[in-house]
Amino acid sequence: MNVLGRITELPELPEPLAPLKEMAYNVWLWWSWTPAAQELYRRINPVLWEACRHNPVKLLLEARPERLADLAADPEYTASVEAVYQSFKAHLASRPKPTTGTVAYFSAEFGFHESLPIYAGGLGILAGDHVKAASNLGVNLVGVGLFYHRGYFHQHLSPEGVQTEYHETLHPEELPLLPVRDAEGEPVKVAVEIEGRKVWITAYQVQVATVPVYLMSTDLPENDPADREITAELYNAEPGMRLRQEIVLGVGGVRLLRALGVEPEVWHMNEGHSAFIGLERIRELVAQGLDFDTALESVAASALFTTHTPVPAGHDVFGFEQVAHYLQGWWERLGIPRERFLNLAREEREDGAVYSMSVLALRTSRFAGGVSRLHGEVSRKMFHDLWPGLEPEEVPIGHVTNGVHTWTWLAPVLRDLYERYFPEGWMHALSRPEHWATDALPAGELWAARRALREQLIRDVRERLGEQRLRAGEPPARLRAAERALDPGTLTVVFARRFATYKRADLLFHDPERLKAIVNGPYPIQIVFAGKAHPRDEPGKAMIQKIVRLVRELELEDRILVLEDYDIALARTLVFGADLWLNTPRRPMEASGTSGMKSALNGGVNFSVLDGWWAEAYDGQNGWAIGTERAYDSLAAQDAADAASLYDTLEHEILPLFYARDAEGIPTGWLGRVRRSIRTAGAAFSAERMVNEYLNTYYKPAEAHGRVLSADGHARARELAAWKKRMAERWRQVRLEARAPGDLRLNGKPLEVSASVDPAGVDPRHLRLELLLRRGATGPLQRVAFPEPETHDGRLHYRIRYRPDLPGSYVYGVRLSAQHPDFAQPFEVAFVRWA
Repeated sequence: MNVLGRITELPELPEPLAPLKEMAYNVWLWWSWTPAAQELYRRINPVLWEACRHNPVKLLLEARPERLADLAADPEYTASVEAVYQSFKAHLASRPKPTTGTVAYFSAEFGFHESLPIYAGGLGILAGDHVKAASNLGVNLVGVGLFYHRGYFHQHLSPEGVQTEYHETLHPEELPLLPVRDAEGEPVKVAVEIEGRKVWITAYQVQVATVPVYLMSTDLPENDPADREITAELYNAEPGMRLRQEIVLGVGGVRLLRALGVEPEVWHMNEGHSAFIGLERIRELVAQGLDFDTALESVAASALFTTHTPVPAGHDVFGFEQVAHYLQGWWERLGIPRERFLNLAREEREDGAVYSMSVLALRTSRFAGGVSRLHGEVSRKMFHDLWPGLEPEEVPIGHVTNGVHTWTWLAPVLRDLYERYFPEGWMHALSRPEHWATDALPAGELWAARRALREQLIRDVRERLGEQRLRAGEPPARLRAAERALDPGTLTVVFARRFATYKRADLLFHDPERLKAIVNGPYPIQIVFAGKAHPRDEPGKAMIQKIVRLVRELELEDRILVLEDYDIALARTLVFGADLWLNTPRRPMEASGTSGMKSALNGGVNFSVLDGWWAEAYDGQNGWAIGTERAYDSLAAQDAADAASLYDTLEHEILPLFYARDAEGIPTGWLGRVRRSIRTAGAAFSAERMVNEYLNTYYKPAEAHGRVLSADGHARARELAAWKKRMAERWRQVRLEARAPGDLRLNGKPLEVSASVDPAGVDPRHLRLELLLRRGATGPLQRVAFPEPETHDGRLHYRIRYRPDLPGSYVYGVRLSAQHPDFAQPFEVAFVRWA
């Protein structure tokens, strides 16, 4: 056929079924944790429900009208529809009163559900959970992202483990997406400039309960064919395409919100992909008459940057000439020289300077954080050079440890069990440990629920494995073997995450013969692997092939499986049913990791390197640690030590505990770990706790700070920008001299240090002189302010007497810094001088 176009006729449902359509377009939050709503759609046609990847819009489009008519005449079904619909409306009406102004949450990917595959992995799933929890808590949030009309890639694996990728075309009219329209009912369109030409953008809205999320697309006939491809695929590896996507996300996202009349008070960049937000907001203020420096202060005051990447290679960087080419003319719009424009994002690396999106995000925001306590430490060290003169722990990058959306990731059978035995109201205060009363769960019922989830995992895995082998053309014997894969009574270990080399999926195979001895030992064990390697990550792809080859050579194909096309649907199966959740990153390269939280929420027990969230969560009773927190001289030494720890713990602790049963056949010792695991994850690692921390640590302060600096025509921003400019000029002339005894045994007497400062015209109220001490080589930093100085001879004269609270060996120094009352952070800018 010579196709001229595509039409989609939405179904006219019988009146009793009309709520199904309304709920379908608000499916991502509410339905995802409401089994009764899922059941309404499934009952229309169970086979079609699976074929549509649990997409209710697609299901309603494909359902036979006579089937819908029969259901509309079924009193029991229509009563169920009405009951679920009333619950749905009650949920929307129960949203708490907004606690902030509007927060604009920008992310390159959102993982709401498997039927909308515009997510690659953890970053997108985290963004989806963040949005859902924000709705629960009444945070006045709006999401902004991109609609990738070919999504992220699907993965096929050959019998040898060779990965191939393919994309599917996503049709927005078949998804719970609605075109964003203007007051005249026409699709909203905004434009951005790329390489000096206009690129037009439209948007679709997905309504996540009470939170709208706008997904932008350049797939418009008025754009050049190459520009229509900008939003075709998530994380297109071609650097020029990635840069164009980030222009659309950051610049286009701001313009879209303006076109919709949305005026955010807080701007949250979830990773550096959206860092061009800052440039566009500054451009707006410059166009209104502000100078660049004032506009920068005003914009940065209300901006937050969350980094998710603990290694430099994970941060998007570009060449300066490439950026100048795609963003030509921007420095004139901002009123600054070309070099200053490019240096806003300058990062010095061993192989030369680059334009870093993360550096741009940090320099255009006054609030920043990592996604776990350890990742915060790693990030402060990574970006230490941006704040010269500070100690690493003083770098103004904090952290909020990630969490997971409880209702999305909690198995229905366990939700029912918790509701019966946990205190009334536990689901409305998820972060209170006392509400997760796991000791009240009867051992028999808890163990029965865990067995049922493992059995469901095995059924799902067998079905997927059979389809995988059939598609790969494997012989009939292999297809029959898939029907018998795994054993319902065997300890089931899962390793499911992206196949990147630092995640060390092959650590389990470090000593193949020892692994074989354990698997064939007295205690049965079975292992499921799942995950994708990035299309251009050849080492990651090679790791998949290595595991498949070793499994075959060790003759363990009936005990160790590698599944293809890891997505949210498979993730649910695995986190619901895994007994042991295995995670082996090379510490400290795991920023957070949320899959282990999901498994723990369902009674899975974590067995992980002490990295990311597990470094905070592990308490010795809620799972097991692989290795220690020590550093190693070489990667090989680290791998060998961690592998030995893995084998020893698995063989001598985990397996015997799982198979130790009481007279009723219940592993009471294992269930002790299960109970502790549930309580740990449920209370401390929920998305509701996470968003509450964002609210109090970042959103409220950023909103308040932004309002202060922008009030009265940006008066305080103007004053702060002028102060920084003056300080930058004068700081070179400021002089600090200190007189200290050097190495000294105190013997009961205080340390006496004096100092003098030539302020070079700087107001003394803006100067802070401190004695800094550190006990031992790695002890916590202590900062002690000098008393107020005396002034004579045009200099400031300081003196301090100090005795440590604890005995020990200390190093000390004297440091002068410049402070301003309108700083959002103590060291917003590092005007620092050491004696």
